[in-house]
Amino acid sequence: MTLESLVPAASAAAASGPEHVTEPVAYDGILLASFGGPEGQDDVIPFLRNVTRGRGIPDERLEEVAHHYRAFGGISPINAQNRMLKAALEAELASRGIDLPVLWGNRNWDPYLRDTLRDAHEQGHRTLIAVATSAYSSYSSCRQYREDFAAALEETGLAGSLTIDKVRQFFDHPGFVQPFIDGVYSALEDLRAQHPDLDVTREVEVLFTTHSIPSADAERSGPASRGFGPSGAYAAQHEAVAEVVMAAATAGADIPWQLVYQSRSGPPTQPWLEPDINDAIAELPARGVKAVVIVPLGFVSDHMEVLWDLDNEALASCAENGLIGVRVPTPGVDPAYVSGLVDLVLERVQGTPVADRPALTELGPWYDVCRPGCCENVRLGFKPAVAGIAP
Repeated sequence: MTLESLVPAASAAAASGPEHVTEPVAYDGILLASFGGPEGQDDVIPFLRNVTRGRGIPDERLEEVAHHYRAFGGISPINAQNRMLKAALEAELASRGIDLPVLWGNRNWDPYLRDTLRDAHEQGHRTLIAVATSAYSSYSSCRQYREDFAAALEETGLAGSLTIDKVRQFFDHPGFVQPFIDGVYSALEDLRAQHPDLDVTREVEVLFTTHSIPSADAERSGPASRGFGPSGAYAAQHEAVAEVVMAAATAGADIPWQLVYQSRSGPPTQPWLEPDINDAIAELPARGVKAVVIVPLGFVSDHMEVLWDLDNEALASCAENGLIGVRVPTPGVDPAYVSGLVDLVLERVQGTPVADRPALTELGPWYDVCRPGCCENVRLGFKPAVAGIAP
């Protein structure tokens, strides 16, 4: 492999694999990539088959998960949210006079990535910059997107004629973090106003929650050379951002918080990141806690894991344990978030120097080109992926 082709399907500026690309790139489209979700009862099982493809899970087991979607008429909110995000990005781009179309493709449901890439090529696009609706580093939140980009290029036969770069993971970009700071601040102020007898510094706990992942995958999240420890970059990034949010939202008040996890799946014998949010909630009354602020730090919008696992199950756990429960909004289409995503695209369009890239933790700004061996899936191993150097 030559130096010029270390990164598959990359622009010339990224092909040699620099950590940060500081050469401007004339992209001709933005690829908004997301998970996808069913949009009717008949879609639910086919969608779940897509999500679990290759794992041999029978339909009767998938139906155990399907009830989350069934309760909402078989419709996941994620597609509507991505339509709104696409429109918001288009409006932000237009307001800045930036002529870049936004193309939307999903990993697991229509519009599929392969169809979006095929349409993009037919429309004359050749150099895309991808924005995935996931902020952190792990297999499922970064590398799997990159693998699916590579698979879609191969499936469509466009691997030699369409390039795809990807913006850096944006866990500590101000545009992503600010909505959580605003949300925690508002939640604490509302608790003070509505419950004047509540001692916020002693009787409130903030739970930052994110999707649990297998412990072995977590350990391999991010480049091994960074030495993040047994829970890898995935946990380190969340913890670092939580510290930033608490410092900014509490004006120095010493309010307890912890990082918790939710939405685990897989066999009980497989270790996943803990504690589960519901287990954590059950332990709070014994410590004198009377109110909980739930912060969906790992999520960019109010999709099913937020509406069901938090607004249904976690808030029910609060009620069962006699606790006041408040859930902070996700970024969604918050102007700061939308503007921040456009800023991330412009970093690559303009080749912004690393020193000029905003990052609110010492871990960032994260890499433009993922490093070798980053975010391995222990069960599946490494597959071809774009926007990163091969292992």
